[in-house]
Amino acid sequence: MERTFTILKPDCVKDGHVGKVIDKILSSGYKIIGMKMMKMTRPVAEGFYKIHKGKLFFKELILFMTEAPCIVAALEKENAVEDYRTLMGATDPLKAAPGTIRKEFAENISRNVVHGADSPENAIREIAYF
Repeated sequence: MERTFTILKPDCVKDGHVGKVIDKILSSGYKIIGMKMMKMTRPVAEGFYKIHKGKLFFKELILFMTEAPCIVAALEKENAVEDYRTLMGATDPLKAAPGTIRKEFAENISRNVVHGADSPENAIREIAYF
């Protein structure tokens, strides 16, 4: 079994998509092994997204991730990371495949409903972070 990490971002929570997104996750064979709702503080968001520090979108990203509660979760199944990347869809919902989380629920490339770990190594780090 492999684990991955997700964040149901503030837009997902504010727009009332949490139940539908969790249903898609569970329907795709994932087991939720840990989950909590939280409102990220600026230091927590900056620490999590430190790899983007210095990029033009960093300030906007931190403001977005701290504007409302989000849900962080550890998920488990075979091939969890790669399969979840597919389930999420492209970062830009206009380019996301039909049936993906972002195609169905995301507003735009910046407000894209979910985060997912991009590698098994990052999944371990991200789960530990939260």
